[in-house]
Amino acid sequence: MTSNTWQVTSKMKRWCNTARTSDAVLQNLERIAVLPVTCHEAPNTLFMLYRSLLRPLLFRLPPETAHELALHSLAIAPGLAKHLADTPRDKSPFGTLQCFGLNFPNPVGLAAGFDKDGIALPGLAALGFGFIEAGTVTHQPQPGNERPRLFRLPEDKALINRAGFNNLGAAAFASRVSKVKLDCVIGVSIGKSKVAPLEAVVADYLKSFETVYPVADYVAINVSSPNTPGLRELQQADHLASLLAALQKRNLELSAELKRAASMPLLVKLSPDLKRDELEPIVKVVRRAAVAGIIATNTTTERVGLRSAPSRVAACGAGGLSGAPLQKKSNEMIARLHQLTNGSLPLIGVGGIFTAHDAWQKICAGASLVQLYTGFIYQGPSIANEINAGLAMLLKQSGLKTLAEAVGSRTEEFLR
Repeated sequence: MTSNTWQVTSKMKRWCNTARTSDAVLQNLERIAVLPVTCHEAPNTLFMLYRSLLRPLLFRLPPETAHELALHSLAIAPGLAKHLADTPRDKSPFGTLQCFGLNFPNPVGLAAGFDKDGIALPGLAALGFGFIEAGTVTHQPQPGNERPRLFRLPEDKALINRAGFNNLGAAAFASRVSKVKLDCVIGVSIGKSKVAPLEAVVADYLKSFETVYPVADYVAINVSSPNTPGLRELQQADHLASLLAALQKRNLELSAELKRAASMPLLVKLSPDLKRDELEPIVKVVRRAAVAGIIATNTTTERVGLRSAPSRVAACGAGGLSGAPLQKKSNEMIARLHQLTNGSLPLIGVGGIFTAHDAWQKICAGASLVQLYTGFIYQGPSIANEINAGLAMLLKQSGLKTLAEAVGSRTEEFLR
């Protein structure tokens, strides 16, 4: 074992002991830790170990403990992630990818929720993501909802979470992220502090926005999580209009103060549970407010068509469902939004992406970029590179020269 590997393993042992990780799991993680040293000539082979060895071990742990273990591993050893990923640095096969005035190296991003406090951004960026959305952060630090609050449904390739925006607060996030240098686009998702009443919500969002402004390439306004009481009310046209107007006013002021060439791109993240008659007024509000784009979608509160036993699903309780069951609903909403905006507003497609084909469907439905979260948990750290390689192949097979040409090319197929 090299000294670097020993240092990483020692740090992981300390963290695992703090998290009360079982001895059996820890022993196997120690064995895996030395593999990069002995197998450095074949990094892609190591990713197979995630699905055949490491994922079964992690899935023996409570979901949130496994999540924290993975996150701290990436935080402790970002260089190791870069070595393992072996991300191609060739010219992008997708043509120019520009959205919201930003240039993206590839269209595959990591959705908000995985790294809420920005502790592992360099390690995550090394895994081949074209952009990372950190957060959701709130103005007030908050512990979130009671544990357990994250549940797996392996039969459905899905997760249920009711985390409740657990984070250390916007100020701690901005301080940490200001100290790291990243080579991918960084978005920051901001949400409502649980203690903020509805009448004070605009001021609460403004404080978060001002705090994260210096470290963000774009800011996503999360008004659609089902796990914060009253949050989804902010999707109502009148509430949303007030919030976006205040944020854009402050946006212009900050861009002038900091001498930015352009104002910060603001995006709005929407719920998949919105009906069409609710969606149309939201789109009007978003366009009037000069919002840069929409993220579609957040998690759903529905539990329709699941393969998991009803008793198991019921035992998970309330929360947002993500993963494969969300795929169809998300694609339909993306297509609807593309239709309602006449393709004039860039969309980020989220929900049920596990393969390049899944991502391609979202792009053909109308998404300019895609994000994943649950797919990352189930498929492992190679997923961004695998999807990018697959998308490049699909683009070539389609006869198109750029990814932009595929955006919204099959919208009608995804509408009921």
